[in-house]
Parts: sequence; C-alpha cells; structure tokens
Amino acid sequence: MQSLRRLLGAAIVASMPLAAPAFAQEEEQHSSLTVGLGVAAVPSYEGSDDYRVLPLPQIRGKVKDYSFWTRGASIYVDAIADPEGAGWDFELGPMTTVRFDRSSVKNIRDDAVRALGKRDIAVEVGGFVGIGKTGVITSPYDMLSARVAVAKDVAGAHDSYVITPQIEYMTPLSRTAFVGLGVSAEYVGKKYGRTYFDITPEESVASGLPAYDAAGRGSGFKRVSLSLAGGKSLSGDLRKGWALFAAGSYSRMLGDYADSPIVSIAGSKNQWVGAVGIGYTF
Repeated sequence: MQSLRRLLGAAIVASMPLAAPAFAQEEEQHSSLTVGLGVAAVPSYEGSDDYRVLPLPQIRGKVKDYSFWTRGASIYVDAIADPEGAGWDFELGPMTTVRFDRSSVKNIRDDAVRALGKRDIAVEVGGFVGIGKTGVITSPYDMLSARVAVAKDVAGAHDSYVITPQIEYMTPLSRTAFVGLGVSAEYVGKKYGRTYFDITPEESVASGLPAYDAAGRGSGFKRVSLSLAGGKSLSGDLRKGWALFAAGSYSRMLGDYADSPIVSIAGSKNQWVGAVGIGYTF
C-alpha cells in the first residue's frame, strides 16, 4: 500500500471508503516511477493579481523503498525506507527548491512591479522531517501526514531561509481514483522580505509605488495555503499506466508581506493556482 500512498502523495480530501480492499492483498512494489506533465495557471509573481500559464513537469518514485518526489520547483528525497503495509511512516531527508520569482521582468505584466527590476534565481537547499499514518479516518488505506521543510538560499538571491510546515490528507476512492487536501504555510527570514517585498526610495521613483521597508525588518509567516487535488486512472489501476490529475490551491498573503505595495496596490492578497495534467506510472 505504500506504493499507492507515494503515488497519491503528490496530490494535495475528501473521504470515501475504498471500494477495492484487494489493495491490501497485492504484492508490495519496492520500486516505481511516475512521470507527469501538465499546465498550471499561476500568479505572474508572488502577490500578483495577473496570471500566466506554465508547463508543469512532475516526477515521483522510489528505489528499493526509498522515495523521491518533486513539488513545483522543489525536489525531496526520503532517506528512510518506506515500511511495508499500513502503519506509521517516518520521513527524513534533503530537499532543494529553485525559486524563479521575478527573475524575468518579461513575465511580469504589471508595469510598476516590472520597473522594480528583476531578482536573481534563488537556490534553496535544506532538509525535511515528517511523520505519516496510514488507515486513520475512512479506511485502512487513507493517509494523514505532517512535514516541515527548512531551506536556505545558497545562490545569494535573497540569502535567507524558508520554513514550510505542511499537513496533508489523501484517500483512494477506488482502484482508479483518489482525492487529497493539504494545508501549508511559509515562514521566511527578513532578507527574504527585503528582497521580494520591500521597495527602496530609488525603486519608488522608478516604479511610482511608495517606498516600503516593513517586510525586511524581521522574520514572519508570509502566507498560508489550502490545496485540493484529485486523480483518475485511465488504465484501471492508479499504480500503473496512464492517469489524469487536477489540482487547485488558494493562498492568502499575510502581515507585512501582504501590506507591501507590490501586493496591496499592484497585486492581491488572494493568490490562486490551478493545474491539470497527465502522468504515467511504470
């Protein structure tokens, strides 16, 4: 069942009991690979009220029960092997995120924010720890998990840290369908706020937005997010063959980050993301 749980793990609810308890009787897969490709509508920068469409490649798999997965521009590798069958699952391992936010002004539609200039690409390197339990609410096969990732920019773009707590629940509805819900937040250091949300007097003159320095005075929670996702197998079994996926999320910008003119004047505190795609599991 861990192989199915890892496949669902990319999704981020709902709760219906499994229609196929035969899952528990089948041989456990110790190695697998899912490759997906989709399109996503995302804000043109963090805090924007304009949107653009991007390709969304995703990879998920495991080698001899050691799992790895991508989430957006992040990759996680679990250094603790998955246990067989239902029960507790502990996670610990490295993760890396490449942050492209405002790294190209041509992708920013707002003239004022574009006039602030581009930011360098950040490479955030760190690790994560988590715990999960299979068989908690609707059946022996649903999964509730919690995870915290901590990473620091090593490329000198914002030279700060990002802490991401996450809680996820997911359940298969049958052999061919699943749904999932996730809640997450981001806590960032003051240099992060200074890089992406503060506006210097010189930038104020160039953009017409008022000068702002509150986001860079200290660390804090930048946003909170709620995500929904689902998938439907085209081959009759979620653990192999083709499947369709869809996901959506809502984020609310918080505190000094939401009050930045980049968000409050040029953008919006409310951030939406929608994605659809297709994947194949080997």
